[in-house]
Amino acid sequence: MSAPADEGVLAAAAAWLAQDPDESTRSELAELLDRARSGDAVAVAELHDRFDTRLAFGTAGLRGALGAGSNRMNRVLVGQAAAGFAAYLRAATPGETPSVVIGYDGRRNSDVFARDSAEIFAGAGLRAILLPRLLPTPVLAFAVRHFGASAGVMVTASHNPPDDNGYKVYLGGADEGSQIVSPADAEIAAHILAVAEAADLGAVPRSDDYEIADESVVDAYVAATALVAPAPAGGAGMPWVYTAMHGVGYETLQRILETAGYPLPTVVAQQIEPDGRFPTVAFPNPEEPGAMDLSYATARRVGAEFILANDPDADRLAVAIPDAAAPEGWRRLTGNEVGLLLGWRAARTARGGALACSLVSSPGLQTVAEHYGLDFHATLTGFKWISRAPGLIFGFEEALGYLVNPETVRDKDGISAAVAILGLIAEARESGETLADLLARFSETFGFFASGQVSIRVDDVSIIGRIMAKLRAAPPTKVGDVAVDRIDDLLAAAPGEPSGDVLRLWLADGSRVIVRPSGTEPKLKAYLDVRGDSAADAAARLAALDAGARVLVTAP
Repeated sequence: MSAPADEGVLAAAAAWLAQDPDESTRSELAELLDRARSGDAVAVAELHDRFDTRLAFGTAGLRGALGAGSNRMNRVLVGQAAAGFAAYLRAATPGETPSVVIGYDGRRNSDVFARDSAEIFAGAGLRAILLPRLLPTPVLAFAVRHFGASAGVMVTASHNPPDDNGYKVYLGGADEGSQIVSPADAEIAAHILAVAEAADLGAVPRSDDYEIADESVVDAYVAATALVAPAPAGGAGMPWVYTAMHGVGYETLQRILETAGYPLPTVVAQQIEPDGRFPTVAFPNPEEPGAMDLSYATARRVGAEFILANDPDADRLAVAIPDAAAPEGWRRLTGNEVGLLLGWRAARTARGGALACSLVSSPGLQTVAEHYGLDFHATLTGFKWISRAPGLIFGFEEALGYLVNPETVRDKDGISAAVAILGLIAEARESGETLADLLARFSETFGFFASGQVSIRVDDVSIIGRIMAKLRAAPPTKVGDVAVDRIDDLLAAAPGEPSGDVLRLWLADGSRVIVRPSGTEPKLKAYLDVRGDSAADAAARLAALDAGARVLVTAP
């Protein structure tokens, strides 16, 4: 099968090839170009997919599949991003020498992208500080504040599929080490585009005059995080299981456990060492079906009381408890369940301040805040927003992200969250309680909240836009058998309120459905929240709402 190759895409590919310093992607692209020039229709289509657009730089930075081309993660794209970000920092700090800390995880090419960035930042006259080895994302977020840096870059794709990588950006100063938000994202993107349009990465200055941080920055993170919850007496002899999901979390967590006085876990041996191939999981995300099966098997074998799991860059935390009714004999708690327990923990000892969660997370956190006389903020999704909530003492989002130590890390941190959960469990053990008992006591105190999610994955992202347009053009009057009281369209939010491509439906029985496109994956998500008179009542309400929501988000 042959087809004529478009001269524009051939020229774009050839220009990319000329500036690519990576032998692997050069070889990949050269072979694809040869096939396209000979009329191979598959190769032509592949070139269009790689070069008709470029990975967009936004508030989440960059994230995409590894490979040659402007629509892939590679050394050219990362070099352009680093040069553009350096230009942005120069413009934002006239008369100063900006400083940037760079971290990286164990994914393929993370170390290469990090060193390229350090060389380009140094070549631009910035003070560039490369972390000493692969480390968790929270250590990089901590390091931005520890060094008083102007910015930070973490090379990671977090829990994305194995062939992905990414580039996450933080700002220091007034932003206090939080991830970037608008308008910084657009300004950085404009500088990156200017570099890209020059199409000559080889002309971008580089220097090996960058610093490599010593272990003291890791020591400082370990010391600060151990103080989140020093082990009480109930922690003695506590049997538990941990998995790093082939990521970088355990080395740092182990040091913190030893410092804080907790017993070390039985680890899932097949997943404890960093491995960018992620050989035992289809998706290295504790939320995905099957991802924690090895943890469950290990826990059954050793008689564990609970399981903790980090995602590959250790900024998220999953918790599982024994449950005879679950297929594996274990049940992973939802992010809302863990977030509400940690919010309760923070509120009990607070002397003022605020709890915050993303607007798609459980409304139960607001109930906790009101119970203790604290402020509450519902933000857009993402810790770039949660971390900026005024007076923040704790924040979370339902996607397994928790911010328990805002004075140390202004981002989700799966390691400090693990320490906080260990503290809760150990305290409960002193009075003969389990984590399941704590969940029951929460419900008895604050109400029976239940949450769920309907997630629609698509191959054609335009389908998501059509579904959102359908819901706006013909607003639903009911979900299942329950009438819709009102709909908030956050595209038309009032000034000062969270705004975005989000529809929030309030139902007559007090339930809530929130529909929004995913910010990182080709998915449409519907978040479901109910409050019942008992656990059984809440479960029944949630099941009915789930059935109605699936009809609601069906493609037109």
